[in-house]
Amino acid sequence: MQLIDVIRIFFFTALAFAVAIAWTPLLTHFLYKYKLGKSIRDAASAPIMNRLHAAKAGTPTMGGLLVWVTVTALMLGVHWLNLAFGGQTLQTLDFYSRSQTLLPLGALVASALVGIVDDYLNIRRIGPKGGGLRMRHRMGLYTAIAAVGAWWFYSKLEWDVFRVPFVGDFHVGAWYVAIFVLVIVATSFSVNETDGLDGLAGGVLLSSFAAYAAIAFAQGKTDLAVFCGAITGALAAFLWFNINPARFFMGDTGAMALGVTLGIVAMLTNTALLLPVIGSVFVLESISVIIQVTSKKLRGGKKVFLSAPVHHHFEAIGWPEPKIVMRAWVIANISAITGVALALMDHGFFK
Repeated sequence: MQLIDVIRIFFFTALAFAVAIAWTPLLTHFLYKYKLGKSIRDAASAPIMNRLHAAKAGTPTMGGLLVWVTVTALMLGVHWLNLAFGGQTLQTLDFYSRSQTLLPLGALVASALVGIVDDYLNIRRIGPKGGGLRMRHRMGLYTAIAAVGAWWFYSKLEWDVFRVPFVGDFHVGAWYVAIFVLVIVATSFSVNETDGLDGLAGGVLLSSFAAYAAIAFAQGKTDLAVFCGAITGALAAFLWFNINPARFFMGDTGAMALGVTLGIVAMLTNTALLLPVIGSVFVLESISVIIQVTSKKLRGGKKVFLSAPVHHHFEAIGWPEPKIVMRAWVIANISAITGVALALMDHGFFK
């Protein structure tokens, strides 16, 4: 690891932020012009949600475009410039790598495109229960994307090692495919559950990707660290416009895509068991939904929370939205720092 690698990470983090900020007016104009606004569930099916968020109806969604389009353009743009013109500077800046960044970029784009379709169907109210893809269709599509990633790891990279922190590495054979799919699908839907308040998912994702930039750097995976840094910078720009009151929402094209990518980065760094620590807010949100659904099924419709995920419960008992989000950011930052520290200790960084 050299000083130039540190410079690359911070350079692309800052560049992604600047580029995303620069083209936000274009994206905002497009979203508002074509009325790509969020639909709020009606009072009959979700009375608490409707009461709390009715004023947000019509706010554009698909804001996640700002993140993944920026990162994709930067990564492929620098790579193509390097192929076309070469030179030491472009070779140094190029962070396109078959072993480190090709898979997460491909998964980011593929899952984002699925998210765009789902967002559009929801906006136009095409599909069941107010619009959008059915849950089984979404689950199937994201499982397919995860399966392709698992196949890439297992067959192309010939990788079947799964690490248990502070215990060791284990060759799990074909079970690696199932573990990979479980991690990616669970992470993506957990991030999607968290995307319910202005700035909530974006801020927690920013902490998580910043943590993985540090972990990847410590492991010598500098291209992956630059990739995570670029996502962090683009997320910071997204947050600039997404904090309450939000100019636009992330949508599935952002939440699902970044959740898939976060899971893949965790697998690439072999720190999947530290992901629940780094992304503790995502875990808490998902657990609240599981508890709520289980309670309603087993207790004759009785609920544990006034509304789920848990951030809506806090809204329902009177917490202001910014307070919920800021407290989640505090938890996310502490969790991210803890996860990085554990990863570094497990990696023997302090020996």
